[in-house]
Amino acid sequence: MNEYEVYIEEINPCGGSQHSKKSIIEIEAVSPEVYVKENGRFPIMEMTKSANGDDVIITGDGNGYYIRYTFSE
Repeated sequence: MNEYEVYIEEINPCGGSQHSKKSIIEIEAVSPEVYVKENGRFPIMEMTKSANGDDVIITGDGNGYYIRYTFSE
């Protein structure tokens, strides 16, 4: 298990990222992908790395609701 700090940004089609709900949590998980698959509301749409090497996973419902998870060790 690894420890991560996770920045979560929930984006809806009405407000966009300017009015997103943001939170930070600390978790223990095997990997960021496993955590999102087990605890996320939507399927994974994209997995990337940020400029500073953090794992970024974007999930969504295909209708404008997205959740962006950024995992820092």
